[in-house]
Amino acid sequence: MDSATKDEMQPSLPPGSSCPGPEWPEQERAEQLARGAALKWASGIFYRPEQLARLGQYRSREVQRTCSLEARIKSVVQSYLEGVKTGVWQLAQAFEAVQGAREALGQARALLQGMAMATQTLKPLREQVAQHKQLQVLSQLLPRLWAVPAAVAHTRTLIDAQQLLEAYVCLRELEQLQEETWAPLGGLELPVFEGLGPLAEALGQAVEAAAGAAGQLAREDPALLVAAVRVAEVDAEYTTSLELAPRDWRQRCLQALQEGLERTHFGTPLLPEPGALAGWLEALRVALPAELAIAEALVAPCCPPHYKVVQLWAHTLHSGLRRCLQQLLEGPALAAADAFALLHWALHVYLGPEMMGSLELGPEADVSQLEPLLTLENIEQLEATFVTQIQILEENIRVTSLVSESLQQRVHSMALSELGAFLRSFSDALIRFSRDHARGEAMAPHYVPYLLATLNHQSALSSSVSVLQPDGVASGALAPVETALDELQRRICRLVLEVLLAELQPLFAALPSRRWLSKSELLDDVCERTERFCQDFSRVRNPAAQLLLAEAERTVVLQYLCALMQGRLVCRGADERTQAAERLQHDAAQLRELFLGLGLEESVRCAPVLLALRDLLNLRDPMLLGLEVAGLRQKFPDVSEDHISALLDLRGDVSREQRLAALSSLQAGPQPSPSAGRRALFSLVPAPTPALSSCLPSGPCA
Repeated sequence: MDSATKDEMQPSLPPGSSCPGPEWPEQERAEQLARGAALKWASGIFYRPEQLARLGQYRSREVQRTCSLEARIKSVVQSYLEGVKTGVWQLAQAFEAVQGAREALGQARALLQGMAMATQTLKPLREQVAQHKQLQVLSQLLPRLWAVPAAVAHTRTLIDAQQLLEAYVCLRELEQLQEETWAPLGGLELPVFEGLGPLAEALGQAVEAAAGAAGQLAREDPALLVAAVRVAEVDAEYTTSLELAPRDWRQRCLQALQEGLERTHFGTPLLPEPGALAGWLEALRVALPAELAIAEALVAPCCPPHYKVVQLWAHTLHSGLRRCLQQLLEGPALAAADAFALLHWALHVYLGPEMMGSLELGPEADVSQLEPLLTLENIEQLEATFVTQIQILEENIRVTSLVSESLQQRVHSMALSELGAFLRSFSDALIRFSRDHARGEAMAPHYVPYLLATLNHQSALSSSVSVLQPDGVASGALAPVETALDELQRRICRLVLEVLLAELQPLFAALPSRRWLSKSELLDDVCERTERFCQDFSRVRNPAAQLLLAEAERTVVLQYLCALMQGRLVCRGADERTQAAERLQHDAAQLRELFLGLGLEESVRCAPVLLALRDLLNLRDPMLLGLEVAGLRQKFPDVSEDHISALLDLRGDVSREQRLAALSSLQAGPQPSPSAGRRALFSLVPAPTPALSSCLPSGPCA
C-alpha cells in the first residue's frame, strides 16, 4: 500500500476541530497509541481490494462518531465550567459574610469592654444593694432578734428545771432563727447568738446526767429519762446549714449509760480487808442479777429498741467487774481464803444459775461469749497464792505427831484418801466436760483455755503433794496419788491434742501431691494453724508446757507420716524423687524452726524422721535400698514391712526383686538396740496393705 492510499485511509477532522499539540508526554503517548490502533484496524479492514469501494462509507461514519464525541466533550466541559463559576460566586458571598461577622465581633468586643468598665463603676452600687438587703432582713427579724437574750435565759431556766424536751424545742427555734439570718448576711455571725453554743452544751450535759442516772430515774422519774433519750434521738436526725461541730448526743447518751452503771457498782477502788472479799462477792451475786432485772423491766421500755439495753447492761457490768478484779489482783496478795473464794466465785458462781446463767434472764444478758473474768495468768496467780498456803495441812500432820504416831498416820491416810477421791472425781468431771463439748450438748466458748488452766491446776497440785510426805512415813505412800496426777496430766494433754488434730487433718488431706512437690503452701498452712493453736501454751507452767509442745510436734509428724503412707503420690522419675527429697528436707527444717520458736527443747524433736525418709527417697541406686532400710530400722525400731512398702511405692522405681531384697533386710539385719527414751512412732501410723506379690513369704502380710 502506497503513501497516498495511507493518507486517504486516515480519518479527516472537520474544520475548526483540529486538536492542538499535546501539552504533556502522557497525552502524546496516548495519541500515538490511538493512531497505531486505528492504522492497524484500517489495515485489517481494507486489506482486500473489494472493500475499498466502501471507503467513503467508513469515512463518513467516523466523521459522525468524531463529531458526536466532540459534542459530548464540549457539553461536559461546559457543565464543569458552570459549576466552577457557581462555586466561585458562593466563595465570594461567604467571604463577604465572614467580613461582616468579623466587623460585628469587633463591635461586640468594644461594647463588652465598655460594659466591663461600666460594671466597675457599678461595684459600689452593688455593695450598697447587698447592705440594703441585709438591713432589710435585719429590720424584718429585729423583733425576733431582740427576744433572743430572753429566750436564751428561758431555755437555761428550763434546763435547770430538767424540762429537757421544752428546752430542746426552744434551742431548736433559736438555732433556726440563727440559720435564717446566717445565709442572707453572707455567713456573718451576730453577737446575739454567741450564747447558743454554751446553751447547747449545757443541754447536752443535762442529757448525759439523766442517762448516767438511768437506773435510779427508771424507778423514780422515768419521764425525765424518756425525755433525755428522746432529745438525743431527735438531735441525731437534725441537720443544719450552719458550720457547727457535730454534737453526737446519742453516742454521749450511750456512753453516759455505761459510765453511770459502772460508777454505781465499781466506782470505788476495791481494797477489802482479809476475809471481807467473800462478803463483797456475795453482795455482787445479789446485786448484779437485780440490776439486770431492773434494766429489762424499767430501763428498756424507756429507750429505743436499737439501744439493746439489757445487752448493754450485761456487757457493761461484765467489763466493769473484770476491770475491778484486775485491779484487785494487781494489789497486795490475797489471803488463802480470799483466793479460794474468788476462784470459786469467778469460775462457778458467776456464770451459774444463781447469777448470769439464771433462766429468768433473757438471751440478751448472756455473757458467756465475752472474755472470762479471770485470765489464765490470774487463775495461775490465785492458785499459786492458795498452794503456797497449803502448809496448813502439813502443820496439822506435824501437830498430830505430838499426840501419837497412830494419829499422825491416820490423818496422813485420810488426807491421801481424800486427795485420791478428789482426783478421781476431777478426772470423771473432765471426761464428762470433754464428752459434752464433743457432742455439742454443752459447747464451751473457751474449751482449750479451760483445759490449759486445768493443766496448770494439776501442775500446782503436783508441786504441793510433797507436803504430804512427813518424816517417818514410807516413801511409797504417795505413789497412788502421783500416778493419778500423772494420768490426769496425760488425759488433759490428750484432750488438747485432739482439738489440734481435728484442725490439722483437713490440711493434710492434700499431702503429698504434685502441688506439694513444687510449692510450700500446704505446709505453710499447717505451720500457721499449729503456731496459732500453740500460742496459749506459753501460759502453761513447765514442765507441762514442754510436754504439750513435744506432744504437739509428735502429733504433726504423725499426721505427716500418715499422709505419706496413703499412696496418693508416686514419683514419675528421678526429678520428682529429687523434688520429694528436697521437700522433705525443707519441711523438716520448717517444722524444726516452728517448734523451736514456740519454745520446744532440741532434745525432744521428732522431725528428724523426715530427714531419714529423705535419704530413702534420695538414694540413686535402688540396689542399695537394703542398707538404707536397715539404717531406718535402727533409728526407728517400730517401722514395719507395710511402711517400707508404702515408701518404696512413693519412689516409683523399685522392681519386685528389689522390693523383696529391701524388705528382707528388715529381718536379716541386726536388731535395733533398745533405748529407754524412745517412744512408738511408726506403730501409730496406719499403712495400706501391700499386694501379696510384694510380701515376703514369712512377712506379716503374706
